[in-house]
Amino acid sequence: QVQLVESGGGLVQAGGSLRLSCAASGIFFSINAMGWYRQAPGKQRELVATISSLGITNYADSVKGRFTVSRDNAKNTVYLQMNNLQPEDTAVYYCAADRGGMGSTCHFYDVDVWGKGTLVTVSS
Repeated sequence: QVQLVESGGGLVQAGGSLRLSCAASGIFFSINAMGWYRQAPGKQRELVATISSLGITNYADSVKGRFTVSRDNAKNTVYLQMNNLQPEDTAVYYCAADRGGMGSTCHFYDVDVWGKGTLVTVSS
């Protein structure tokens, strides 16, 4: 059974930090690109960050310099370290997997597994 389970969301004040985790099961984790997306109320789901099987990262302009995506293939887990959080970062954050194997990118239309999401709320 393919499953992505996010954790680590919560309420934080502006300027604070959170670390999200996503535990994957049922997929060949190490060869697939993984990513984080978010969806704020009334808005479309958008890219936050992706990381390829080789560790190549890609970030949305809005989070560059503040967020860091990483992966631990031994634990089948991908992380999102979020620093200097701002109210506009408030959203449900979703873990994503692109099971395209080596060379996969986890671009939105290539994602074929989604987690259920974890809520991040940043107060001003």
